[in-house]
Amino acid sequence: PTQGTHGEDTVRQFLEQFPLPKLLGVLQSQADLPETVETVAACLDKVFSSRYGASLLPSYGEFIQAGLLTNSNSIKQLACKAVVHLLDKAGDIAVAVDTFVQHNLYPLLINCLVEGDEEISAIVLDAIKRLAEIPTGTDIIFPPDGQGLQLNKVAAQSSSMARIRILSLIAKLFGASSCTATAIRDSNLLSLFEDEIKDRKDMLKTLSALEVLYELAEHPHSNMFLLKTSLLQHITDVINDPSADSIVRSRASLISGRLLSSADAFMTIEKSCVTNLLLAIDKILRTEESQNTDEIESALETLGLIGTTTQGACLLLSDPPNIARHVVEMSFDRQGRGKHLAALHALGSICGVDRQEDQMKLDDPQAEEFLKRLVYSAASNSPKLTPSALLLSILQQDPDVRIAGYRVLSGLVVREWCLREVCSKPEIIGIVTDPKMETTKLGMEARYACCVAINKALSSSHLLHEPSLSELIGKLNEAVRRGPYLSEKRQRVEAQPVVGTMERF
Repeated sequence: PTQGTHGEDTVRQFLEQFPLPKLLGVLQSQADLPETVETVAACLDKVFSSRYGASLLPSYGEFIQAGLLTNSNSIKQLACKAVVHLLDKAGDIAVAVDTFVQHNLYPLLINCLVEGDEEISAIVLDAIKRLAEIPTGTDIIFPPDGQGLQLNKVAAQSSSMARIRILSLIAKLFGASSCTATAIRDSNLLSLFEDEIKDRKDMLKTLSALEVLYELAEHPHSNMFLLKTSLLQHITDVINDPSADSIVRSRASLISGRLLSSADAFMTIEKSCVTNLLLAIDKILRTEESQNTDEIESALETLGLIGTTTQGACLLLSDPPNIARHVVEMSFDRQGRGKHLAALHALGSICGVDRQEDQMKLDDPQAEEFLKRLVYSAASNSPKLTPSALLLSILQQDPDVRIAGYRVLSGLVVREWCLREVCSKPEIIGIVTDPKMETTKLGMEARYACCVAINKALSSSHLLHEPSLSELIGKLNEAVRRGPYLSEKRQRVEAQPVVGTMERF
C-alpha cells in the first residue's frame, strides 16, 4: 500500500482482499518462518501508517499487547510502531488513550525500552514522547496518585545500559512540555542523573549519562529545574576529577555552560556554586600545556556560554577569579588554531555580541575596566604593542579567524576606548568595508554586522564630528548602505544574441 489520498483507497482495497484478522493470523501461524513474518510485518506497518489502517488499531489492542510481549523482534517492532500510528493517526485521541489503559500498554512499552534492541528502543522513545504530548497521556506516565509504574524503581532494577535508556526517555519527556518537565521534577527523576554522574567507576557509563544530560540542558526551561538540584555541584566534581577522561570532563564543562547561559540561572543558584565551577575551569586553563587540546577548547566555549549574559560576563570579569584573562590571552595567542578560535568566539560573547544592544556594555564599571586592562595588557605583551594593531592582525588571518575577529570587534567597539583604537587604524576600516573581502554567506554577514556596529558606535560618539575621520565615516556609511552581499558594480560585457542564416550553420 502507498501513502496519500490514493494510498488510503489502496489500503481499503488491499484489506478487502486480505482481511486484517487473516494477516495477523499469519504472524501467529508462521512464527517459525522468520522471512514470512518479516514480510507480513512490513506490509502491516504500511497498512497501519495510513489513516484508515490506524483507525482500526483501537479494535486490535489485544494484538498490540501480544506483540509487545512476543519474543519475535519483527512482531515486537511492528507492535511498537503500531502504538506510534495509534497516537498519531487514529483520529479519536480519547479512544487511543483508552486503548492504552485497557490493554496496559505503557508498562509493556517500558519493558521493550529496557530490554529491546536499539531500533525497538528508539521507536518506544518516540511512542512515549507522543503519549506525553497528549494531556491525558501524561497521567498514564505520571499517575496523579503515585500508583502505577515508577521509572525510578525500574531504573534501580535495570542494567547500566537500560538506565541510560531511561535517562534518554526522561530527556525526551522533559522537552515535550513544561508540564512534563514539572512532572519529572516532582517525581524526583532528575536524581537519576545525579546518581549516574556521582558514580564514576565506569567512565563510559558516566559519559553516556552526560551526553543525555547535555541534550536535556538544551531545552529552554532546563536550567530552571536542573539548577534547583545538586547537579551543578556533581558536574563541578567531574571537572575537578583528575582520574576522569578528558572527554568526560569536557562534556561536563559544556553542560555547565549551557545551564548558566541564561539570566534566570543566576537567580536560581548560589554564587558560591558558580564560583566553584569557575575555579575548576580555571584549573584546566592554568595547566593547559599538560592537558588535552579539546578540553581547553571546551573550557573556553563554556566561558563563552556563561559570558553570554551580563551577569555571567560580570562574574568572569570579577576579581577573583579573573578567569576571563585566559580568554583574552588565548584570543591573541596564535599557538593552537582550535584554542585561538574558541577563545575569540568566547571573547565575542563576553563583550556582548550575543546580547541586546542596550546590554552589550556591562553595568559594573570594575568589570568594564578589567576588560579594558586585559586587552591593553595582551597588546603590550605582544609584538603588536597596541590593541588596534592586535585587532588588525586578527582580521588579516584566514577566513575562520577573521569571522571570529569580526564578532570580537562588533562587541568591543561599543566601548569608547576600543572605538578610538579602531579609528586609529584605517586598515581595519578598509577590511570591514571591503565588499570583496568575504566569499561565504557567513563571512559576508559577520563582516557587515561588524561594519554596522562600528558605524553605530561612531554615530553616538563625539568622534563623529572630528574632521580627520570624515573620509572614514563616509566609507562606513557607504558600506552600510550597500548591505552585506552586494559587491561593487563591475563593468561587464553582456551576452548579445546573434542572428544568422541557415546556410551559416
